[in-house]
Amino acid sequence: MPQGQPSAVPDDGLTTRQRRNRPLVVVHTGVGKGKSTAAFGLALRAWNQGWPIGVFQFVKSAKWKVGEERALRVLGDSGEGGSVAWHKMGEGWSWVQRGLLGDNAGNEEKAREGWEQVKRDLAAETYRLYVLDEFAYPMHWGWIDTDEVVSVLRDRPGTQHVVVTGRNAPAALVDFADLVTDMSKVKHPMDAGQKGQRGIEW
Repeated sequence: MPQGQPSAVPDDGLTTRQRRNRPLVVVHTGVGKGKSTAAFGLALRAWNQGWPIGVFQFVKSAKWKVGEERALRVLGDSGEGGSVAWHKMGEGWSWVQRGLLGDNAGNEEKAREGWEQVKRDLAAETYRLYVLDEFAYPMHWGWIDTDEVVSVLRDRPGTQHVVVTGRNAPAALVDFADLVTDMSKVKHPMDAGQKGQRGIEW
């Protein structure tokens, strides 16, 4: 399988294998569609490797039925591949609705509780891959301190990979991350008045 060649090899004292297997912090940000979709695609790869996966959704309500959740839960329960744990902290608010909801104190509290759980799991090395879906928003809104997030991720033990999605990822997180993709929008059906549809948006 092709693995590619790095454009530069740092003088860091690590072997090629050690450098290859370092845990990564990945950020999917930008205004384009596909940030969460790409993160869940990465989760499929992790499941295939037998890794335990923790999904933490910070803005999707427990009432919402999304296809990624059902698919990964079925895979996690299949007895093959890795296990999958799913956590939802939001009440259905989003970057679009935030200004319309008035008091967001409950959502802010749930986001903070979710982050505290992530910290506990990182300290215990509960998962090999963490999908922190829409986690960029609570940092962007000032609900969760970005410097604390960077510090916790920098000091996490073991070989735990972390993927953060969401628009407006803070600069400090982007600077710290190992892999950052900015999803840009060229065209979107909503621009032509078409709402989201089954199988594409959820």
